[in-house]
Amino acid sequence: MAEPSYQKPLPAVTSLNQPFWEALRRRELRLQRCTRCSRVWFPPSPLCPRCWSREYAWERLSGRGRVNSWVVFHQAYFKSYENDVPYNVAEVELAEGPRLLTNLVEVANDQIRAGMAVEVVFDDVTPEITLAKFRPCA
Repeated sequence: MAEPSYQKPLPAVTSLNQPFWEALRRRELRLQRCTRCSRVWFPPSPLCPRCWSREYAWERLSGRGRVNSWVVFHQAYFKSYENDVPYNVAEVELAEGPRLLTNLVEVANDQIRAGMAVEVVFDDVTPEITLAKFRPCA
């Protein structure tokens, strides 16, 4: 049997986060928005972290944000990342408020800056899983 080409860890898809992963497959960034207080949040939760309402909708977001923080790894802590060193992991604050951990693409690691405007891009890593990554934008 042939080994799958993507060897890095994959997310655990659950009934709670499944709408997030399904949206990424459709090339949409969707997060939960409370229908009572309008709070948008991540990670997925069965209730609003602000008002505790259980009334929410999965809303399509702009996909734009800014780099809040990042780190560049110069050592592979997992064998599957050996060919990627050095690679970045960034915290992007979305225009709608929540922050996501992600990778920045189409930018050299030494060109990453706090406050850099970014937009979502979609990386189909397996037939079932698409990851949200971000690239610089104007």
